[in-house]
Amino acid sequence: MEQFRTHSAASVLVVEDEALVRLTVVDMLEDAGFRVYEADGADRALRTLEERRDIDALLTDIDMPGSMDGLELARRVGRRWPDVRVIVTSGGARYTRLELPTGGIFIPKPYSAARVVAKLKAMLDEPVVAH
Repeated sequence: MEQFRTHSAASVLVVEDEALVRLTVVDMLEDAGFRVYEADGADRALRTLEERRDIDALLTDIDMPGSMDGLELARRVGRRWPDVRVIVTSGGARYTRLELPTGGIFIPKPYSAARVVAKLKAMLDEPVVAH
């Protein structure tokens, strides 16, 4: 059975350790109509995902302090919450689809608000297979 998410009611978890960047991304996504949650690292992001059942997408930077980087966070989210859409970003490294969870995408920094919003909307418009 397939179901479709509507991005007008979608929730995005933004994971970014640089506060100014995080606030900018949060504002940009809220302006586009998303509900947005934020975390300053992977550990906090995992706790948020465990506490909230309404997260539809994860937007995470790769380079973060803590017990894991954003790429490992993306992989864990892909395994544990396969219906959560994943976008990974970085200003330094480039990654292939093979390094990301199934369906995950990589967007290099700097990125435009329009590009991130368009990618999120496209991902959320794709069918999700109900378990």
